[in-house]
Amino acid sequence: MAADGGALEEAVVFLRWFRDLPDPRQRGKVTYPLDEVLLLCLLAVLAGAETFVDIARFGGKKLGFLRRFRPFHDGTPSHDHLGDIFAALDAEQFQRCFVGWVASLTGTPAEVIAIDGKTLRRSYQKSGGKAPIHMVSAFAARQRLVLGQVKVVEKSNEIVAIPRLLDMMAIEGAIVTIDAMGCQRDIAQKIIDKRADYVLALKGNQGSLRQDVEIFVTEQKANGFADTTISRDETVDGDHGRIETRTTTVIHDVAWLQQRHDWPGLKGIVMVESIREIPGAGPATTRIERETRFYVTSLVLLANLLGPIVRSHWAVENSLHWVMDMIFRDDECRIRTDHAPANFTTIRHMAHNLIRKAPGKDSLRLRRKVAAWDDDFLASLIAT
Repeated sequence: MAADGGALEEAVVFLRWFRDLPDPRQRGKVTYPLDEVLLLCLLAVLAGAETFVDIARFGGKKLGFLRRFRPFHDGTPSHDHLGDIFAALDAEQFQRCFVGWVASLTGTPAEVIAIDGKTLRRSYQKSGGKAPIHMVSAFAARQRLVLGQVKVVEKSNEIVAIPRLLDMMAIEGAIVTIDAMGCQRDIAQKIIDKRADYVLALKGNQGSLRQDVEIFVTEQKANGFADTTISRDETVDGDHGRIETRTTTVIHDVAWLQQRHDWPGLKGIVMVESIREIPGAGPATTRIERETRFYVTSLVLLANLLGPIVRSHWAVENSLHWVMDMIFRDDECRIRTDHAPANFTTIRHMAHNLIRKAPGKDSLRLRRKVAAWDDDFLASLIAT
């Protein structure tokens, strides 16, 4: 059955964003064009493929379907050939192409961009002593789409990776949220320079800053914040029998802190106090957990607006990391050679974005199954 013109045209538009991706293979020896390889891999992963073996089998079984979009004159590559191609592709160039494509996909600027890292646990190599790779991703909290990612060797290198990721993206007007690893002067300055704002978690890695904030807040809290300007907001949420009360306090007078630490763009301190009531087996066994977290921000907003921004950061855990593990089986992937783990992650992020944008109320897991069963639905995913 021939594809409708719209699906075919959209497939060409999608591939256009990757046409400048350098092909490392010798030009005269290329049997399988790179655009066909990328399209094959994306369609296969959308339909449930988790390895290069899966993709190769998909190609063999779905050749007629694939030819709705590209000629595939020589069929599709073997799994070994696919692995070699992905190992050789420049991961950073591939990620830059991804960023350009996803920017066209979203249509509107992201409001809150949550940046966080995730280790690909099975990407290590025992024989060569190679540590698993760590991917740092930028996630649009409202649209729930991956905006970009960069590869680092280990979690501690997130500090180096985050500025590289920010450089890839147009973030003007956005609010960037990062956990404590990214609470660094250079990162804060980079965000301000790109005309965006930040909310950065503050922990021990900024020792004296964290200590000064905690001492000041403790003193002000003791006298009812009589000596400073604050705003405060309280929310109560219930989930699975748990009740969590969050009190967000924003301290707006930070000139004293700015003079002492010269922190780029600093406009406020955010304190979030959480009280979780976790029911036990009986009425007298409820457990109470308390936690206080601090943030620095370049925003001049009241607590009722900053509280939701702080909470939206966790969308990257619940709507990305969890989905990549449970739906795309990220942690079970054994692809390990050279650039292949990072490049395959980029393909999975592309599939995640397209599955996420598909209309309807089906779960992501069911949408992926339907993509395997229904060629027309699979074609529609790359027409968005």
